[in-house]
Amino acid sequence: MKKELIKKEYDSKIDLAKKYNKAYFDEDKPLVSDREYDLLKISILELEKKYFFLKDKYSPSANVGYKPSNKFQKINHEKPMLSLSNAFNKQDMKDFLSKISNFLNSQESNIALSSEPKIDGISASLTYKNGLLSKGLSRGDGIVGEDILQNLLTIKNIPKKIIGKNIPKILEIRGEIYIGKKDFETIKNNFANPRNAAGGSLRQKDSRETAKIPLKYFVYGFGIIEPSFFKTQIEFIEKMRDWGFSVNPLNKVVQSLDDIEKQHKLIEENRINLDYDIDGLVFKVNDLELQSRLGNTSNSPRWAIAYKFSSEKAVTKIKDIVIQVGRTGAITPVAKVEPVTVGGVVVSNATLHNEDEINRKDIRIGDVIIIQRAGDVIPQVVSVDKTKRHKKNKKYNFPTKCLCGSITKKEINLLTNKEDSVRRCIKGYECSYIAKEKLKHIVSKEAFNIDGLGKKVIDKFWDLKIIKFPSDIFKINYEKIGHLEGWGELSIKNLKKAIEKAKTVSLNRFIYSIGIRHIGQENAKILSGFFGSIKRFSLLFILSKRKKILKNLNDLDGIGDTQIKSIENFFSNLKNVEVVKLLILELNIKDFKILNKKGKFNNKSVMFTGGFDKISRSEAKVLVEDNGGKVLSTISKKLDILVVGDSKPIKKKIEKAKELKVKILNEKEWYKLNNL
Repeated sequence: MKKELIKKEYDSKIDLAKKYNKAYFDEDKPLVSDREYDLLKISILELEKKYFFLKDKYSPSANVGYKPSNKFQKINHEKPMLSLSNAFNKQDMKDFLSKISNFLNSQESNIALSSEPKIDGISASLTYKNGLLSKGLSRGDGIVGEDILQNLLTIKNIPKKIIGKNIPKILEIRGEIYIGKKDFETIKNNFANPRNAAGGSLRQKDSRETAKIPLKYFVYGFGIIEPSFFKTQIEFIEKMRDWGFSVNPLNKVVQSLDDIEKQHKLIEENRINLDYDIDGLVFKVNDLELQSRLGNTSNSPRWAIAYKFSSEKAVTKIKDIVIQVGRTGAITPVAKVEPVTVGGVVVSNATLHNEDEINRKDIRIGDVIIIQRAGDVIPQVVSVDKTKRHKKNKKYNFPTKCLCGSITKKEINLLTNKEDSVRRCIKGYECSYIAKEKLKHIVSKEAFNIDGLGKKVIDKFWDLKIIKFPSDIFKINYEKIGHLEGWGELSIKNLKKAIEKAKTVSLNRFIYSIGIRHIGQENAKILSGFFGSIKRFSLLFILSKRKKILKNLNDLDGIGDTQIKSIENFFSNLKNVEVVKLLILELNIKDFKILNKKGKFNNKSVMFTGGFDKISRSEAKVLVEDNGGKVLSTISKKLDILVVGDSKPIKKKIEKAKELKVKILNEKEWYKLNNL
C-alpha cells in the first residue's frame, strides 16, 4: 500500500510539472516563480533517489521544453525538411567523405564542401512567389509544418519583397531563427535560454507579441526553386545576400579533410566571441548537381552533415544501475547519477550501453565517474575515477533475466558469427515492457505519427489500462480520458482527429511501425515493394506460406540473412501475430504505390554485376527505383534485366542470365538507356 501512495505522490508532482512546463514553454505564461518550480524539481529528484521503482525519465530535469503547439494550421512541406546526420571527430568526417565518393563512384577525395556555423535556433522555411513573401512554415516534424507566416513577418531582417534581377517564380528558402546573445540579455528574465525564447516567440498566436522579441534570421539553404540557375551552394548563398537576405559571414568553401579540421577548430575556438549560440559546423557538398545525384536517405541528406563540437563533460557519482527494456527486447543498463549540469542541461541518467561495456570499464554502483554529452546525445560514462572508489563498491552482476521474468539471450550475429554484446528478451508482445515500448514506436512520427500520443502519454494510458496493444489506440475510451487532469475538450478533439488520420497508412509505414528488429524505414520500403499489398504481407502469418516467402526474400537487394531471420523470429511468435492481426482490422492500409509509373523500369526487375565507370552501384540502384523498378540480388526467372559493368563482372551470373534468357545490357548500353 505504501508503494502505491508513493507512486501516487510522484505522479501528482510530475503532472504538476507538466502543467507548469506547458504554461511556460507552450503558452509563455508562467504559473509559478522559478524558485517554486526548482523546489518541485528537487522534490521529484529526491523521491527518485529514495525509491528505485520510480522512473526518473518522467522527471522535468531530464526534459526541456514542450511539444509543438496545435494553435496553428498544419501545412505539408513541398520538400521534406530533413534532419542532419552527425559527426563527432575526424574519422566520422573521413567516413562521410568516403561514402560520398563511393556513391558517386569518384576517385576524387577532395570534393568541395561549403561550411557554415550550426546555429542553435529554430528552423523555418519562407516561400516567395514572384518575389513576394507568401508562405512561412516551421520545420514541424519535417514533413508537416505550422503556418507561422504572420509571426515571421515581424522579423526585421526577413525581406517581404525581393528586389533584383532573374528572381525565380517560386523561391523557397530555409533558414534559422535565433536571438543574439546581447539581445537575449534584455529579455532573459522571461525565458530559459535564447533557443527557448525564439521557439516561444514563434508560437505566439498574437503576432504583436512576437514583434516584441528581437528575432533574427540566417538563410542556409533552399527547398523548391523554379526555375533554378544556381550551380553551387555558395553561389546560392551569395545571391541571397545580394537580394537582401542575411547570410552567415563565416560561410566558406573547404577542399580537403585537413581544411575541414582547420575550419572546425578555428570556429570552435572563437565561438565564444559570436553573438549567437552554435554547437558545430554544417558541411555540404558545394556542387548542387552532385547534391541532387546523392539525394537523401529516409532521415537525412547524403550530401550534408553536422560536425559537432567537442563533448561537454562533468564529474558525478553513480547512485544505482537499473535495467531498461527496449522495443526489440534489448536489455540496456542505465546509471542513475547525482544530478549534474552537462552542456547546459541537468542530467540524472547516463547510458552504460551493455553488459560488456560495464565489464570493460569495471563500472560499479557508488563509483565517481566522468560523463560526457555531445549535442543531443544521451550522456555516457567516459571513465571511472578508481582512486576515489570505496572498498564496499562491489563488481556489478548483470541480470540474466528480463524485468518480465523471462530468461534473456545473447544472439549470434549472422555477419560476424560472434555472440552479440546485447542481451535480449525474446518474448515479444508477451513481455509487457517490450509491448509498452513498441507502442511508443508505433505512434512516433516515422510510423503512425499520432500527434498527442507522446511517450509520457503512452506511459500514463498504459498504467491506467487505457491502451495495452496497438489496436487499442483506435478504440480509446475518450470518456475515461476526459476525467484525467490536462485533458479538456479541445485536447481530446485533437487526439481523435490525429488517431482518425492515422487509420489510413501506407504499407511501408505499417511494416516499419510494427517494430520488427532490423527492419528500418529503407528495409520497410523494399518489403512493401515486394509484397505490394497487406493481403500478401499477411501470408507471413501462415507457417507453410512464410517459409516460401522468406526464401523468395533472398532475391531482394537490401534484404539479407539478418533481416530474413528477424522476420522469421517475429512471426514465429504467436502473440506477435495475434497483435498484428488485430491492428490490421483497425486500419486502411494502402497498397504499395509505384512513385513513377511512367518510368523506364516500371514493373521491371534489374540486377547489376561488375563495377561501372561513371556511377556507383548505389546510385544505379536509386536510378532504377526512382523510375519504378525493383533491384534484385540474385538471378532467377523473375529477373528482367542484367546490367553488366566493365569492371570485374561475375561470369557465372552472365551465363545463368543467358540460360534463363534474361535481357543483358553492357555498360555503354546502360548509359545510353539512361542518358548518362
